Amino acid sequence: MSIEFIGFISNNNSSETVVREGPILNPTHIETVAKAHENAGFDRALLAFHSTSPDALQVAQHVLNHTERLNVLIAQRPGFTAPTLLARQFAVLDQFSRGRVALHVITGGNATELRQDGNTLDDKDERYARTSEFLDVLKLEWTSDKPFSYKGRYYQVENAFSQVKPYRPEGIRVYFGGASDAAIDVAGKHADTFALWGESYAQVRDVTSRVHNAAVRQGRPTPRFSLSVRPIIAPTEKQAWEKAEEILARATALQDKTGYRKPADGHATAGARRLLALADQGSRIDKRLWTEIAKLTGANSNTTALVGTPEQVAEVFGDYYDLGISHFLIRGFDPLIDAIEYGRELIPLTRELVAKRQAVRGEAAE
Repeated sequence: MSIEFIGFISNNNSSETVVREGPILNPTHIETVAKAHENAGFDRALLAFHSTSPDALQVAQHVLNHTERLNVLIAQRPGFTAPTLLARQFAVLDQFSRGRVALHVITGGNATELRQDGNTLDDKDERYARTSEFLDVLKLEWTSDKPFSYKGRYYQVENAFSQVKPYRPEGIRVYFGGASDAAIDVAGKHADTFALWGESYAQVRDVTSRVHNAAVRQGRPTPRFSLSVRPIIAPTEKQAWEKAEEILARATALQDKTGYRKPADGHATAGARRLLALADQGSRIDKRLWTEIAKLTGANSNTTALVGTPEQVAEVFGDYYDLGISHFLIRGFDPLIDAIEYGRELIPLTRELVAKRQAVRGEAAE
């Protein structure tokens, strides 16, 4: 089972500990961070989606134009662009980039935010039902060699067809996230890779088992699994924990300026509730999973961290690999510097460790 490292390219230089300076859409920052990810050995980089942020599809095109090898993972929300149109948009971009495109499907758990884009479905299970239909149509548009019709509750098309198809015969990979039962069911039907936040070993076993069972019910192979976490690394373990405490202090002090704070309405997605439940168990879980930033901010993004030396964090990645995780979405609290630092030691060490485990087991690296 091969591994993949996924980075994160924000629209500007900001995080829980970095106050944005300059424009919301900063082309120079995007170009610099994209090239840093490519040079650091990342396989792919995520472009996020929010109801008020720059369009990730167009930002991804800019990233692809300024890199040669880096793949992109473009987050999109079903319900706001017709699936036939989005399928063609992705296929065109995939053709231009020679197969460097993947789709990250984010159904959305915050009804208040979704209404900013005109959403009218407040029931979360109903939104996932809409997502499933959206992906039905999207995949037909990518794969059908003749016009097709589709009649669902949320989408109806007649004689739909796309002249442009994805660049590779296997198509465009679909990444999928969500922790509710409805989300798991849709993942079983559609996901090529299922994305988890940085959860405990026990939680990972639980979610991967649920997704596996959902895929079996659909007669599909089990998706690959991705884990999103925030590595905090330093030359010694003591220095790494000191660095973590400094990050927490800075994030606490800058909440009003960065906007990374608990939602005033107490809203939490199912995934956020899982991370907050983990934080209630303590600040340090398993070997070195750290929950304080999740607790501080309400966990409405990937906010748990792995703290230690590069060798120690790589060892934990090896543990997650043994649990079935093959993709690691990592981003730091200092976006550019941390991406470069991960490429210097953490990514090579993890690849080496996993390769050794594959050799011992006689596994193919794919």
